[in-house]
Amino acid sequence: MDQEEFDVDIVPFQNIIFMSQHPQSSKKNKLTLYIFIALALGIGLGFVLNAYYVQVDNVQIAQIDAEIKTFKAANAAMGSADIATSIQSLNEKKTAVLKSRDAKLEPFSLMADIFLRLIKMIVAPLVFSTLVVGVAKLGDIKAVGRIGGKTLLWFFSASLLSLALGMFLVNLFEPGAHMNLPLPDANAELGLQKTAFSLKSFLYHIFPTSIFESLANNEILQIVVFSLLFGTATAAIGEHGKILIDFFEVVADVILKITGYVMNLAPIAVFGAMTAVIAKQGAGILATYSIFIGEFYLGLGMLWVLLILAAFLFIGGRVITLIKRMKDPALLAFSTSSSEAAFPKMMMELERFGCGKKIVSFVLPLGYSFNLDGSMMYMTFASLFIAQSYGIHLPIATQISMLLILMLTSKGIAGVPRASLVVIAGTLSTFNIPEAGLALLLGIDPILDMGRSATNVIGNSVATAVVSKWEGELHH
Repeated sequence: MDQEEFDVDIVPFQNIIFMSQHPQSSKKNKLTLYIFIALALGIGLGFVLNAYYVQVDNVQIAQIDAEIKTFKAANAAMGSADIATSIQSLNEKKTAVLKSRDAKLEPFSLMADIFLRLIKMIVAPLVFSTLVVGVAKLGDIKAVGRIGGKTLLWFFSASLLSLALGMFLVNLFEPGAHMNLPLPDANAELGLQKTAFSLKSFLYHIFPTSIFESLANNEILQIVVFSLLFGTATAAIGEHGKILIDFFEVVADVILKITGYVMNLAPIAVFGAMTAVIAKQGAGILATYSIFIGEFYLGLGMLWVLLILAAFLFIGGRVITLIKRMKDPALLAFSTSSSEAAFPKMMMELERFGCGKKIVSFVLPLGYSFNLDGSMMYMTFASLFIAQSYGIHLPIATQISMLLILMLTSKGIAGVPRASLVVIAGTLSTFNIPEAGLALLLGIDPILDMGRSATNVIGNSVATAVVSKWEGELHH
């Protein structure tokens, strides 16, 4: 099946389709070009809107923040009930201004939101159908266990590398100590759900009570568990199971065709997402947090290099071809701040790279729960940054225990909104670090999330290629 032969003609990107003597190559290159153009236009328009269209709102927000800071200082000195009431009133006023600004930028946010909703519509049935087929074709539970063991070995090794690199860099640079940012009140509430680690909640998150509920909520880890059982049972019933395998292969092909249609909207989504993010953040916050942003993106760059070098040890020079193929998915994940948005495209590109279809179907869905390398590095980076900002010294032994807790609590939370922040909030409370310190990062989290998402794509593509090589399923 030609998975990039799109049947739908979507303006203004209709020329992606039905052109050139080599339509596959032409469509791919033109889609990449349009995404780059949309990215540049979105950034440019975002700065214009920030300077003119929402400038009044941004100035109001800055003024309110300054007043809140003044009142908090006075409250700390005198502890007056009237001052506390004034702070509450200012917070309510700030919320109203933020809603007003968001309403002005809503048309741009909707462009990205609709695209992401369409992608989410695809992901659960795609994971289910492809994983069932992949597991059923493996033939027996021993093959599933063998591949699963190799996959998890790579995932946990990559997670430890990501967490350790984040810990090393934040101790080396000490951005929390050097940036001298005004600190939020240690008792302030952020409205984030805490997720302290417990074995019970961890296991409940893995095993579904209803596959239909898991499909409806895009709980990828739970879908993976059910699909593994369903695929293994399908293989076990022999000839009768072949009917189901053929059915789910057709379902997967249909969903990948739908993916082709949806991908035509990618440039529009990228344009809207970038416009909204830049219009809200502007250049001011980039200047204030330039040290942290620069050091974090340097860390992501180093992580990319380490992952590519690790892949080189197993697949050799083909890793360069792999990274080139991942250009579109990584760019899409970066622009929309969602690695999930790149999932269907990744599946197609990995199969075209030469990874066995059954390996891709097995490893990639698992990766979205167990192998979020960019997010993992951010968790240690952000947690220790907040500790440094409050002047809290954590011995290396304590940092290592934090690293191990983050490794466990982060598994299977890909579908949770602002998942990294939720996990960090729970971990901070475990180590008596004020979780209010997350307020230091809330403003730039969308910018950081872009890099995390793109890195997650690279990490999962490398993992899939390496496991394919180990299984003798990496074809030329």
